Amino acid sequence: MPRQEVIRKARQDKRAGKSASTQAGEFVKDEIEKIRKGKHGARSTRQAIAIGLSEARRSGVDLPPPRKGRTKETTRRSAKYAYEVGQGKRTPKRRPRVSRAVESVLKKEPRAAASHRALSKQGKRAASQRTAAARSASARKASRTKGAKARSAAAKKAARTRARRSS
Repeated sequence: MPRQEVIRKARQDKRAGKSASTQAGEFVKDEIEKIRKGKHGARSTRQAIAIGLSEARRSGVDLPPPRKGRTKETTRRSAKYAYEVGQGKRTPKRRPRVSRAVESVLKKEPRAAASHRALSKQGKRAASQRTAAARSASARKASRTKGAKARSAAAKKAARTRARRSS
């Protein structure tokens, strides 16, 4: 259960017109703090972020579940349920035994997932995926706007660069 202070900050972000991901960031930050304080752990940085996002969805942040093909089907379903709870379309089924089991499992997980190094690594990984997508998109656009001669020249230049970098 997120602290009232975190919910207040997220609502403040919403009033300020900030994006849903910024509002959700408050919950993720709180989750990282919980792990650092030793309240529980996480298997990976990605799991810590996922827990924070789930809490954000359940608290009413307008953060829809990821699109099909982006994540596993089970992850999408879980995110969908959390989102529906937050939007008031579903009443959460309280399962104390499951809740206790999850908590005890998380307590045994390592705390390194919230370290500065792990978070930095996660951020770099996400950024490199974004830049790779942007690069391939710009390459596709360039191939549409260039003629055959310019495409050929670009391909030759790329081959030379690869050859130079490999040796």
